[in-house]
Amino acid sequence: MTEDPPAQHMVLAVSTVIFSLRPHPDTGELTLWLPLVRRIREPFHRRWALPGGPLQDSQDLGEAARTAMRQTTGLQPRHLEQLYAFGDVDRSPNVPERVVSIVYWALVRRDEDAHAVDAENVAWHPVEEVPGPLAFDHDLIVRYAVDRLRAKVAYSPIAHAFLPEEFPLAELRRVYEAVLNRALDPSNFRRQILSQGTVEDTGRRMTGTAHRPPRLYRSAPHSSRYTLTIEENP
Repeated sequence: MTEDPPAQHMVLAVSTVIFSLRPHPDTGELTLWLPLVRRIREPFHRRWALPGGPLQDSQDLGEAARTAMRQTTGLQPRHLEQLYAFGDVDRSPNVPERVVSIVYWALVRRDEDAHAVDAENVAWHPVEEVPGPLAFDHDLIVRYAVDRLRAKVAYSPIAHAFLPEEFPLAELRRVYEAVLNRALDPSNFRRQILSQGTVEDTGRRMTGTAHRPPRLYRSAPHSSRYTLTIEENP
């Protein structure tokens, strides 16, 4: 009778994909960015990786994600959401334990991003210019998170998480353009957003503008799902 192979020791880890909107250094256009951490030990020494690490016995999952964000970027954004679990058998080569990662994503508002701090071995990159290959299967995780975000903006108001409580529609459109990485037709976008009822007019206008100040909107409190046909700028 053959013996069963010895049970593999399993480690639970938490990683976080932190999305923020920043100007691209070459074009100045608002672009989707994320921070990466350069590993200082094996495996994958000197490779870039997502913020995170093994889950400590005393930590909740969300607490572990927030701790990793605070230690690497100084950020504590409001929007933190569990994204997916990655646990393929061979996702951590040359590591004796099997590592299962619970992945969160965080969406950072501009006022929150202003508090980001520089840390050793941490660098921000546009999502289309991530310096791969990343450690472990983090290339797969980043691509999954980007694809998930781009899909979700079409049926939920998740784009609002990048904005302050009140915003002009042009600023909301720029968020969509940054996430989708393409220009949108302003008139079509405005018509669709207003017809879907995901925003409501605050009755106020933006201050400090040179021309006629735009109206300010906010997220409609009872609208959580919709279908938005994203049309490109002709």
